[in-house]
Amino acid sequence: MLSVEQWAEIRRMANVEGLSGREIRRRTGVHRDTIRRALASPEPPTYGPRLKRPSKLDPFRIDVEELLDDDETLSGVRIREEIEKLGYEGSKTILDDYLREVRPRFVTPRTYQRTRYRPAELCQFDLCEPRKEIPVGWGQTRRGWMVTAELPYSRAFAGALIFSKEFCDIAWGMNRCLARLGALPKKLVWDREGAIHAGGGRPTEAFAAYCGQLSLGWIILKPRDAEAKGALERSHRFLHGNFEAGRRFANSLDFQAQLDGWCDRVNDRVHRTTKAVISERLAEERKLMRSLPERMPDVERRFVTRVPPQPYLRVDRNDYSLDPRLVGRRVEVRVTQAEVTAIALDSGELAARHSRTFAGGLTFTDPAHQRALEELRGERTGTRQPEVEIRSLDRYDALIPA
Repeated sequence: MLSVEQWAEIRRMANVEGLSGREIRRRTGVHRDTIRRALASPEPPTYGPRLKRPSKLDPFRIDVEELLDDDETLSGVRIREEIEKLGYEGSKTILDDYLREVRPRFVTPRTYQRTRYRPAELCQFDLCEPRKEIPVGWGQTRRGWMVTAELPYSRAFAGALIFSKEFCDIAWGMNRCLARLGALPKKLVWDREGAIHAGGGRPTEAFAAYCGQLSLGWIILKPRDAEAKGALERSHRFLHGNFEAGRRFANSLDFQAQLDGWCDRVNDRVHRTTKAVISERLAEERKLMRSLPERMPDVERRFVTRVPPQPYLRVDRNDYSLDPRLVGRRVEVRVTQAEVTAIALDSGELAARHSRTFAGGLTFTDPAHQRALEELRGERTGTRQPEVEIRSLDRYDALIPA
């Protein structure tokens, strides 16, 4: 096989130096017939691919194309099952190689354009699940999610840890992220999360009410269209690899504190795409954004219940004590990320106030509720202990002379 370099050298020796065929053969070691063909050919030698041997798949190519024409998403496993019924005995690799070549002919390709974002226009939101469960105390861990937010113009990023996908928790996360970003955009961008999307591209009443209170618009993406908020999706990969990797968390508060610190650091770096410092670009963007209201939307979970004879309230897998003197009366329960409170509707009395715990299967009893329960039980059974005055020993010292 004669290379292009050898072909060029042979022609130079013959046409420039005037060497004979014998001398060229002596110097190059190439056969005289090859030298003769090289001098006779004005084009450099080319060697095309060898003809492929017949494949076991050849008789079934038309069948494969017919299956793809009916359903272009049909998997290679299903296609192989169908053509094996027709007598195909080849391997999986042969079929997969052919499908990679032929499937694009039946699938409408999606094209992408480069997107440029206007300042103060959008804020992209999403839920990102940590790769490991979060410690929540009492030797337990729990699955959590991060409500993530990013301004695609400045690429400023914020996140908040929650433990459910109910709208009140997601709204709390949005409140916290917007407070961290420090201003309001014109529209919020969400995918079709159950608490956000009611169906048909319409928002849920809770999400629409939230946006209405802040005078915000919304964009709900089409199904399977995560690329539409690609700025935030790329940040999720960075979040998993740069924030979670190699870190340990004592509890949910420690997780949130480390997340806030990490967000501050990444917002002070130069972004690879914008080639600008994120915090400086955010300061520029805030000038065009509306300021946050003095009071963000109320995101407490509220419901009314009646105090049962066994005065405990079940919230998020835990039981919290209620004032037993309010048995039979209705109370309004308010649940935030920090505490659980209950207020009597008829009198406004405080029925309970407990710190919220995200571990499960626990019972929390207020000591005051326990004492009231014991007093009520003593009155009912007649075994109430008599109240005895307990005097200070100083009074006895005063009565008895030294």
